[in-house]
Amino acid sequence: MQVSDLSPKIHPEEQQRITPDQIPQEAFDWYDEYAHGDIDRRTFLNRLGALGVAGLSLGVIASALTPNYALAEQVSFNDADITASYLTFDSPEGYKEGKGYLVTPKNLSGTAPAVLVIHENRGLNPYIKDVARRLAKAGFVAFAPDALHPLGGYPGNDDEGRSMQKSLDRSKIEADFMAAAKMLKAHPASSGKLGVVGFCFGGYASNMLAARLPNVIDAAVPFYGTPPKDTYIKDIKAPIMLQFAQLDKRVNATWPAYEKALKANKVDYQAFIYEKTNHGFHNDSTGRYDEAQAELAWSRTLDFFKKHLS
Repeated sequence: MQVSDLSPKIHPEEQQRITPDQIPQEAFDWYDEYAHGDIDRRTFLNRLGALGVAGLSLGVIASALTPNYALAEQVSFNDADITASYLTFDSPEGYKEGKGYLVTPKNLSGTAPAVLVIHENRGLNPYIKDVARRLAKAGFVAFAPDALHPLGGYPGNDDEGRSMQKSLDRSKIEADFMAAAKMLKAHPASSGKLGVVGFCFGGYASNMLAARLPNVIDAAVPFYGTPPKDTYIKDIKAPIMLQFAQLDKRVNATWPAYEKALKANKVDYQAFIYEKTNHGFHNDSTGRYDEAQAELAWSRTLDFFKKHLS
């Protein structure tokens, strides 16, 4: 199922899945600009159309760059090892009520460490829900809140979801995530140890939660996320594993100053930069996905949580 309406319609014979090395780097860079609101849809498509890549039409390139969530499911919602449901929670400092996707190991006896999963800048899409299921499959209690709940939830379309999230008050979104973290830490299925993992905007939010809730967050793994505000970095107590894409110029430009601050404040951190990868390389629904590097980053993430949340 194609849930983004970004790409133009393409003929059935053009529906092949192309590999990242067939796509020019400029296309990845332009998609990143588009996804983060720096250029509009028309500009993005016009730039792609001017590439003139031999053997690949505009439709094929655009389709490869934009999410196709049918490609992303690694753990089914009805997998025998997990139980998935939806849960609402109070958020008095945010939009009053939040909602998210709760996934627990099947027949959980007692409690398990919990992990908050934070989406990109477009709401709780199928890829992020699948990440929550992967965590539950690995033995964690996972909860993925949807910032778009005040507007009815993720609309099934990334372009619309991006516009919806942009229309919301950023401070209230952050307050909703903080409320979700506190709820999850105290959830009956939680052992009281709480990690957070997020991607893109969710990477920023993971950094932010580690800084704003130092007594709640026990470990954080931001994937290609920007730092929290300087005034909060000094409050970070949790160990952090930072995952970066080598070709992600926008986020990587923020890393030297952030690393300097982490060192100055004696934060326990480690950072990995994955060679020849683009922003979003863990997202297996687009041409940015790098399977080998994504699997390496994910195995490191699970090991990090097992170490610090046990």
